Amino acid sequence: MEASLVRSSQVKIGRADLGHRELGFCKLTGISKTNISFDQSTGWKNGRLQFTLRAVQSESVRPVIASGPSKRSKPNDGVRLFVGLPLDAVSDCNSVKHARAIAVGLKALKLLGVTGVELPVWWGIVEKEAMGKCEWSAYHSLVEMVQKAGLELHVSLCFHASKQPKISLPDWVSHIGESQPGVFFKDRSGKQYKECLSLAVDELPVLNGKTPIQVYHDFCESFKASFSPFLGSTITGVSVSLGPDGELRYPSHHQSVKRGKIPGAGEFQCYDENMLSVLKQHAEATGNPLWGLGGPHDAPSYDQSPDSNAFFKDHGGSWESPYGDFFLSWYSNQLISHGNRILSLACSTFGDTEVTVYGKVPLMHSWHKTRSHPSELTSGFYNTSSRDGYEAVADIFARNSCKMILPGLDLSDEHQPHESLSSPESLLAQIRSVCEKHGVEISGQNSSISAAPGGFEQIKKNLLGKNAIDLFTYQRMGAYFFSPEHFPSFSGFVRSLNQLELQPDDICTEEEVTESIHVNSEAGIHMQAA
Repeated sequence: MEASLVRSSQVKIGRADLGHRELGFCKLTGISKTNISFDQSTGWKNGRLQFTLRAVQSESVRPVIASGPSKRSKPNDGVRLFVGLPLDAVSDCNSVKHARAIAVGLKALKLLGVTGVELPVWWGIVEKEAMGKCEWSAYHSLVEMVQKAGLELHVSLCFHASKQPKISLPDWVSHIGESQPGVFFKDRSGKQYKECLSLAVDELPVLNGKTPIQVYHDFCESFKASFSPFLGSTITGVSVSLGPDGELRYPSHHQSVKRGKIPGAGEFQCYDENMLSVLKQHAEATGNPLWGLGGPHDAPSYDQSPDSNAFFKDHGGSWESPYGDFFLSWYSNQLISHGNRILSLACSTFGDTEVTVYGKVPLMHSWHKTRSHPSELTSGFYNTSSRDGYEAVADIFARNSCKMILPGLDLSDEHQPHESLSSPESLLAQIRSVCEKHGVEISGQNSSISAAPGGFEQIKKNLLGKNAIDLFTYQRMGAYFFSPEHFPSFSGFVRSLNQLELQPDDICTEEEVTESIHVNSEAGIHMQAA
C-alpha cells in the first residue's frame, strides 16, 4: 500500500463567496484562527480558500523519499523537496510581505513532508541606498520563520533585477548606469538590458572605484557574517546569480514572446562599448581585425526564425565558417569566464562553512533539433550538432566544487510546438551526461508554476531515472500554488514520491481535521521564476 504524509486533500468553496476561499489544515499544525485573503489574479488578497488535510501526527516529518535506483549512496537516500517562497517575500522597502500567510504556508509544507524552502535575496533590496550599506533585518525575520517551522532553507543571492514583480538593481547602481551606459548589455539595435550588469565590466572599476566582482564578493561576505548562526543548520544551500534571472547566459531572449508565437533565435548581446572593446582586442590578436567590428551581420532578430537569415541556416550557414567559429568561441568563452569568476568568489566565501554552493544553467531547448542550435548560441553556449558546448560549463562547476541547478524538469518533447523544433529532454540528457562525466552533482527545478502538460509525471521521470537527482525545488509559493486548481495536484505529487509507512494511529480523525485557518495579507504575491 502506498503511504504518504498526506492521506487526503479536499477543496471546499462557499456558494455565496465566489472568489473567496479559505485555507484549512489539520489542527495538528498548531495554528490559531486568523484570516488569510487573496485575489487569485494578483496574490493573497480579499478571498478565502479551505483545504482539509489528513496528516501524520509527528514531531519531525521525514523528507520525501523517492523510489527507483540511484547511483549516489548517501545518508537518507531520496529526493529532498524544496518549494520556492514568493519573489517579493521582502518588499522594496525592506519589510516582510505576506508574513502571516507565509507562516501558514511553511506549516503546510512541513506537514506535507517537504524538506525546505528557497528564498530569493535581492541585491537591489539589501544594498539599495549605498554601496556597502546592507540591511538584512527583513531577511533575518524570514530565516527565523523557516527555522521555527523546522524546515531547511536554500538562499538565492540575486545580483539581477526582476520585471514582475518589479525589483530593481540597487538605486546607486542604476544611477551609475545613467552616466555610464556601458555597464549594461546592449543589442544590435542599441537597446539596453538593465536587469543585470554586462559581464564585460566584471573586472573594471565602474562601481564607485570597485569592480562588480569585488562588490559581489563584499555582498556575499556581509551575508555570511549576518547569517553565520544559521549556516549549515537552517541554511543548507546558497546559489549565486550568474546572469539574467540568475542563470548563466546572455539576455538573448529578453523581449517577451506573444502568446501562441514560437520563440525566435534571439539576438547576440555584444554591442555595449566594453564587449565591443574586448572583441576588437581579441580579433586583432588573432590577426583578423575586421572580425572585431561587431557581431554577425547576417543573424536574425529576436522573434525571427533561425532560417530567415544566413547565419543559422542548417546547411551553408555562417556559423560553420571560420568567422562563425571565431565569434562563437569568443562569445561563449566570455560567458564561461564570467561564470567561473562568480562561482570562484562564492566558493572562496562559503568554502569554510557547511553550506553547498550552487549555480543555475538554463535549458535553452528551442530549435535544439536543428544543427546550429541557435537559441543556445545566442545565449552563450557554443553547442551544435557537432560540438558539445557544455563540457566547459561543467568544468567550471567541477573546478569550484559547486552543484548545478537545471530548470525545466517538467518539460517533455511531446508537448512542445512542432514548429519550434524543440527538445528539452535531449538537451537535459546531454547536460546531465556531461555533469556525470565531470563529477558535478545537479539539482532540479520546474520551468514555472503555470503547469506544463504532464509536468508532475515528467518531473518524477527525471528525478527517478538514470543519474537520479537528489534535490528538487518547486517554483513557487503564492496564490495559485495554494489554489484548489493546483494544491491538490501538488499534494498528490508529494504523495507519489513518498514511501513512508504509516500506522493507523498516525492518521488524524475526521474530527481533528475540521479546524480551518484564515490569514490576513493585503499585498499580492507574484509567482515568477527566479
